[in-house]
Formats: sequence, C-alpha cells, structure tokens
Amino acid sequence: MKINSTTNRPISADAVGARPESAAAQAYGAVAGGSASSSQVALSSASRKLLALQEGSNDINVERVASIRAAIASGQLKIDTGRIADSLIASARDLLK
Repeated sequence: MKINSTTNRPISADAVGARPESAAAQAYGAVAGGSASSSQVALSSASRKLLALQEGSNDINVERVASIRAAIASGQLKIDTGRIADSLIASARDLLK
C-alpha cells in the first residue's frame, strides 16, 4: 500500500463555519467591553452523583484490600477453585439465555 504525500493547505475560517470573535463572545456570555459577566451554574442531583463517582473515593474498600493483602503475604488465603468454577459456569449459562 502506497501512501501519497499531500500538501497541507490552510482552511479558511469561512470554510469551517467559524464565527467572528464578537459573535463567539456573545454566544458564551462575555461582554463586548472585555469584562466578563458573572454567571452561575446549578448542577442537578444526577450530575452531583456522577461527580462523586468520578472522584473514586467509593470505589475501593481499602480495609478489605489490606486484609486480603495480609492474608496473601502470610499464606493464609485459601482459594476455593470449585466456587470459582461454579460461578463461571453460572455466568456462561446466563450469557447463553
């Protein structure tokens, strides 16, 4: 496969539908004199929940991870392979339904 070289030509602002500076400033609520207007944004309860989830503080049970890490280090962690196999089979059955 051959890739042909192309020349980069600048695209005019009119070609991409750009607006003049003052129109863009008006669209985003800026005052034409260069001073910014004050505005407030109210977040919905759903957006606040999403922000809380994004922080990641609720993702990991640090105490549980520490106890598992200690059990692995001391050799006391017992893995039930039969339970793992049963769960994998049940999951595959659910997917096939």
